Amino acid sequence: MKKYLAELIGTFIMIFIGTGSIMIDSIHNEIGNIGIGLSFGLSVMSVVYAIGSVSGAHINPAVSIAFWLDKKLMTKDLIPYIFFQIIGGILASTLLFFLLPESKTMGETLVKCDDWKLVFIVEFIITFILMFVILQVSDKSRNLDRFSGIAIGGVVAFAAIFVGPISGASMNPARSIAPAILINDFSYLWIYIVSPILGAVLSVFVYKIIKTKKIL
Repeated sequence: MKKYLAELIGTFIMIFIGTGSIMIDSIHNEIGNIGIGLSFGLSVMSVVYAIGSVSGAHINPAVSIAFWLDKKLMTKDLIPYIFFQIIGGILASTLLFFLLPESKTMGETLVKCDDWKLVFIVEFIITFILMFVILQVSDKSRNLDRFSGIAIGGVVAFAAIFVGPISGASMNPARSIAPAILINDFSYLWIYIVSPILGAVLSVFVYKIIKTKKIL
């Protein structure tokens, strides 16, 4: 149960800080896109170091599915991980809803351009990159644990800064589901569920190809 609770707390922190920065920016207009990207990246980095040794700090259903596919997460843990991640996100969004009622947004991820296909592709690519980095730094044989938070948080930050204005840079179904529930807007939510999962899954297969020592 400790690892499930850790996933709930970790996801809560990431969504509270990340989407909270978007909401505060909508009120005071002082944080900006770079500040929002850093808020997400630094919160993820902090969570990785805080709970990584307890649950692996997935804080993302797409990451959990990818780790399950890579046989680094047991089947019995997959659904609880996803459930507690989503609950953590909903709790964070609910608290922000009451703390910042004057905000014009809940930090929701919405298609910010005319082409939803572009958003799908962008979310797919940045989640692929995120999962690829996660797999590399979590490889015990490479002894990169001390740098894992910096690397993973860095990807989240640059992705949020880079494509945030286009797609919101979700890379995380829980991050998108929570605000959508609070604002009762599920338009294009499927993109932010399907695309990150597919990107993370493909990353596992590419990682396996690169890691194998067999010469084709």
